[in-house]
Amino acid sequence: MLGYMNAEALAKTLSTGLVTFYSRSRQCLWTKGEESGNTLTLHDIRLDCDNDTLLIQASPAGPTCHLNRTSCFDGSHTEPGFGFIGQLENIIKQRLDDQPAQSYTAELAQSGVRRIAQKIGEEGVEVALAATTGNRTEIVQESADLLFHVLVLLKQQNLSFEDIATTLQDRHAEKETGNPPE
Repeated sequence: MLGYMNAEALAKTLSTGLVTFYSRSRQCLWTKGEESGNTLTLHDIRLDCDNDTLLIQASPAGPTCHLNRTSCFDGSHTEPGFGFIGQLENIIKQRLDDQPAQSYTAELAQSGVRRIAQKIGEEGVEVALAATTGNRTEIVQESADLLFHVLVLLKQQNLSFEDIATTLQDRHAEKETGNPPE
C-alpha cells in the first residue's frame, strides 16, 4: 500500500512497532488496523536516494487493503497473494463450500482429516523417494501433489498458505535478530 507519513507518524511507528500514517484529509495520525485489526508490524525502514521517500517493510495481520485484498494495487486482483497458490486456495475453498459432485477435493474433505493427513503422508514419502532418484520432473510432480493436499488440509482447518508464510517469516526474523516475534 502507499501512505503518507509525517515526522510524528514516523516517531510513533518507531516507538510502537506498528505502522502509523498521517491522514491529510482528516488531519490526524492513524495506525494501520486500529479499527479493522489488520495491523502492519514494522520490520525495516529504508530511505530512498533522494531522502524523501521511505520504504517500510512490515508483516500484515490480515489484508493490507481496506477492500479486503492483499494489496491496494491492481484492482482486478481478488485472489490472496502467492500467485497461483492463492488462486488454488480460493478454488479449494469454493469446492469445500459447494461440495460439487465429481470433485476430488470435496470427496477428500468429506473423508475427514484422517484421510487428508494420510494423503499428506503418502505424498511426502513420494517426494522423498523422487528426490532419491534425482528425477526433477518427478520431484516437481510429487511436490505439487503434496502441496495440494497440504492446502486442502489448511482450508479444511480454516487456515491458509499465508499463515505458513507468516510463520516462516517470523522464524527467519527471530533467527536474524535473536528476538522472538511479538
